[in-house]
Amino acid sequence: MSVYTSLISIFLLTFFTFFTAAQLQDPTYVGINCSNRTSTKTTYFSNLKTLLTSLSTSPAYLFDMGSRSLAKGQEADMVFGIYLCRGDLSPQVCRDCVVFASKDAQSRCLRGKELLIQYDECMLGYTDRNIFMDTVTTRSTPTIVTWNTRSVPSDQSDRFKDAMVSLMNKSVVEAANSTEKKFSVNRSVLSSAQTLYAMVQCLPDLSKEDCLSCLQQSMKEFNFNRVGGRVLVPSCNSRYELYPFYNETFVRNLSPSPPVSAPPFPVKTPPSVSAPPLAPPGKRVNSTVIILAICVPVAVSVLLFVAVFSFRVTRRVKKTYDTAAADDEGDDITTAGSLQFDFKAIEAATDKFSICNKLGQGGFGAVYKGTLPNGLQVAVKRLSKTSGQGEKEFKNEVILVAKLQHRNLVKLLGFCLEREEKILVYEFVSNKSLDYFLFDSRMQSRLDWTTRYKIIGGIARGILYLHQDSRLTIIHRDLKAGNILLDADMNPKVADFGMARIFKMDQTEANTRRVVGTYGYMSPEYAMYGQFSMKSDVYSFGVLVLEIISGRKNSSLYEMNGSFGNLVTYTWRLWNNGSPQELVDSSFQENYQRNEISRCIHIALLCVQEDTEDRPTMSAIVQMLTTSSIALAVPRPPGCFFRSKHEQAGSSMDKSALCSIDEASITSLAPR
Repeated sequence: MSVYTSLISIFLLTFFTFFTAAQLQDPTYVGINCSNRTSTKTTYFSNLKTLLTSLSTSPAYLFDMGSRSLAKGQEADMVFGIYLCRGDLSPQVCRDCVVFASKDAQSRCLRGKELLIQYDECMLGYTDRNIFMDTVTTRSTPTIVTWNTRSVPSDQSDRFKDAMVSLMNKSVVEAANSTEKKFSVNRSVLSSAQTLYAMVQCLPDLSKEDCLSCLQQSMKEFNFNRVGGRVLVPSCNSRYELYPFYNETFVRNLSPSPPVSAPPFPVKTPPSVSAPPLAPPGKRVNSTVIILAICVPVAVSVLLFVAVFSFRVTRRVKKTYDTAAADDEGDDITTAGSLQFDFKAIEAATDKFSICNKLGQGGFGAVYKGTLPNGLQVAVKRLSKTSGQGEKEFKNEVILVAKLQHRNLVKLLGFCLEREEKILVYEFVSNKSLDYFLFDSRMQSRLDWTTRYKIIGGIARGILYLHQDSRLTIIHRDLKAGNILLDADMNPKVADFGMARIFKMDQTEANTRRVVGTYGYMSPEYAMYGQFSMKSDVYSFGVLVLEIISGRKNSSLYEMNGSFGNLVTYTWRLWNNGSPQELVDSSFQENYQRNEISRCIHIALLCVQEDTEDRPTMSAIVQMLTTSSIALAVPRPPGCFFRSKHEQAGSSMDKSALCSIDEASITSLAPR
């Protein structure tokens, strides 16, 4: 009996571990419809803020139905809002999505009076007119339509369309007749190797007739010449795909329809699982058989869920890793959840890439300020045709950044890939990059110690998210002051993921013959041998912290006692001499906490140690920065340490330096 108890305990622990991990993921962004109707009335946006707060702070029980609408304000300043969660998700997942959407919505639609934003898990909308119970889809109704980029083969289009229309109509009728969530999913076997999946949903408050009308109107957007697509209007939504995109464990009685005579599509999908046959009617079954008939399928279903979930997570991470790290010619960047912009629209937004709108020049191209028709300001990164970042790096950055959602990471809004043009569209961060303030004597005074300490903490949290808290394990590989953007409140945002790499779930380090990044920030094992890991980013973070404290570049040479070295070497010598405060930027004068700065210098020296095992993880660094009671280890000599003649005399090494100090970005180097 104890063996069975142990097995059950292990199973439950595994189940809840997977379940918790799934709930901690950020919602998957799909698309947005942001109206170009703007308002300068502060009362309207004050009401909007109150409404979004009300939606995201509702008691847990209000998320049971997965939908809620409310209004705030009076007459011309009234705001109407609503959310609708996918009907197969738990109330907790629904709540997490709505809370995330409420915080994300306004940053994606600045000053817009009307918004409809969609994630895989939920949708959120607000407007100054009551349209959320309107079942007629018109041009004035906000709509989000997204398509799978793969087309249905022409010789199969008619049969695919007929099968899909039949499946969607069946789902529409079931959803309209539902008395609770107005939600329905169905699947149909198209061939021995292919299954169709459909999902439709209405606002629960809609009547049967209104739900039917809304879904029928929205389905007119489908022409079924793509292998997948979805339509979202404020009152209902529908979707079809060639893979199970909903949570099948929450959906019961999904019996496949009879096969449709059609050749299979070349898309791999998980095999379908048939339901066990039911007992013939009229026969009496004893209690043991009844218990077994109930318990065994339930147990098998739960175990299958764990196995399938684990398989899908592993497959998803492996697929994404292969996408970014190896031969990714077949990758489809439009599946990354970002929005594709037309080149002419970007030209218009930047006034044809006017020199007046140029924000700066990066290693791969220029960055311009742009203004979209709805008034949203964006940063447009136009890759130069002769840059080292080819289509592979471009796809890598789109796929990576589109999946990331964190306040200390720059937000990707879209991309453009037309002819020879490769363009990324980011949120506009008003205060440029950190180096603009840090290394300019006229601007340094705007960064007092309190602000710099906040910047250090924000960068640490952003890198921690990349390493540990996002759905992927990502190594940035080019962390430097020029890649840290500052918003209007001087909050840092890590940017430029063109050189980033994804690690597999069980991977801790990797080797490459193509070293990319910026000398001076590179760890010695990466610059010399092409070995990189999360500890490579930790090294770069340590260098960056020393630059933030001192207001000096690591790439410059500093003299001390007749010996020269970079900033890391200079700091180490000050530390050994018991005078680390000499490193502090003189613009602080006496307006700083000596203990805080000494602790940050100590942490930075731990980050730049030569042995990767001696460097702390980013999670440990965040704890060190936020909890002063945590004891710090004694640092050892740093990796990039320029030895004086006296220091070399006691060393077996015959090199005067263990690293380069050049700050130029590189894109290719073959270490030997």
